[in-house]
Amino acid sequence: MEAARAARTLAKALAGKGRDYTIADAAAKSGLALRDAEAGLHALVSEYRGHLRVTSDGDLLFRFPNGFTKPWETRDRLAELGHRASRALLGIGRFVVRAWISVVLVGYALIFLALLVAMIFARSGGDSRSSGRGVGLEVGYVFFRVVMDALFWTFHPFSPFAYGARSDARFSRPVKKKDETPFYDKVNRFFFGPDVPEPDPLTQERRILAEIRAQKGRVGLADVIRVTGLPRDEADPLMSRLLLDYEGEVEVSEEGGIFYRFETLRKTVEDDAPASRPQPIWARLKRLVPLTGNEPGTNLIIAGLNGFNLIMSWYALGESLTLAKLEWIFQLAQHRELRGLLPPPAATTAIALGVVPLVFSLALFVLPLARAAYRPLKQRRVARENGRRAMLREILEHVGAGEVTDTSLRAAWKSAAGTEPDEKELTREVTALGGDVDYESGKVRYRFPDLEAEARALEAEREAASESEAKVGAVVFSSED
Repeated sequence: MEAARAARTLAKALAGKGRDYTIADAAAKSGLALRDAEAGLHALVSEYRGHLRVTSDGDLLFRFPNGFTKPWETRDRLAELGHRASRALLGIGRFVVRAWISVVLVGYALIFLALLVAMIFARSGGDSRSSGRGVGLEVGYVFFRVVMDALFWTFHPFSPFAYGARSDARFSRPVKKKDETPFYDKVNRFFFGPDVPEPDPLTQERRILAEIRAQKGRVGLADVIRVTGLPRDEADPLMSRLLLDYEGEVEVSEEGGIFYRFETLRKTVEDDAPASRPQPIWARLKRLVPLTGNEPGTNLIIAGLNGFNLIMSWYALGESLTLAKLEWIFQLAQHRELRGLLPPPAATTAIALGVVPLVFSLALFVLPLARAAYRPLKQRRVARENGRRAMLREILEHVGAGEVTDTSLRAAWKSAAGTEPDEKELTREVTALGGDVDYESGKVRYRFPDLEAEARALEAEREAASESEAKVGAVVFSSED
């Protein structure tokens, strides 16, 4: 019988009849054969986040803390919906932003530059009454000059910030790799942050399979946690799924150590070198994504352009620079003889040159500022995860040696996180791995009975594992013949 079908039968037969089951319990209550009941129980462990336990007599128990319900499903579904919604909105935003922000940002800058020139010509030779109202133009002109100077000194061939090296040896300096990122992508990164590729969902499974092959087809939860960093309550159901997918078997040693055997996965034609273990999770510390990923000069240019638009849009609102008034200004700039003769249009709110660029520029400044404000919280999360990974290293590398102390765990956490661990957080992580406090000589030491029994069982199993399991037989037929 298929494992999925056996699982459905067991879920109906065992519902409301407790949370711990032996294989015999499941077979008796459901009428399934023992082999089908075992396969079904492993499938249920995977689906309902169950756990495997072993008694002092070596009996295997399948525990389902939540029964055959999924109380986490609503939480996970809401989180997933929120994640999808945020990614969809962000994707739409990025799609629009990739070209739209760059076009609007540079487009408005050019429009305002043309407007500056036209208004300067229109006001030159005018009466003194208009001189006091030209402060905004002066500020905008100075700001635009600053932006242009930044562009000049960033990309000018004789600038110390310019890319490349001089042909003249007197001006030689190390060649800096040219950034080929399009400008619109740099603008996008400034406001929304760098693109972070989605992790390959099969990467984790490939690491586990590599660990299984490197460990002679015998692994325990500690090996899985070592390469994935998963909490124990997630590693348990994951291994139950792998047992079904890769023809594995669960074994229990005389001391009660649970381990998993995957002899089929050892088969290989590559006999020139032994399989190497994948890197442990603590060798892959998390890094905080850069705020923009751009060069400082690029960020200054983008911020300068947006600031120039902000100042000019504010001025446009104050001067009621509607499209009609803009046409009037350009007429005065072209025909000076009309000054004093052509009346200005009625003052109304400037939408195209005032409200739209002002809101646009303010929103663009809010985005990086909000991400910068949120950055310390993300940094704390990264530090906490790195501290947890360093703590896993301390436990998994010294389990059974009696060297896991409160002091060593705190030191490992601090070395990776940079901060002291919270007492509750440390206790929660130790408890999740099945740790017990052992007071000895006045020092707080931690023992992990399940992991220690698992390690001893695996050591004996790997020593007894035959190398012939990994070898394929002689070829007796080939389609080439």
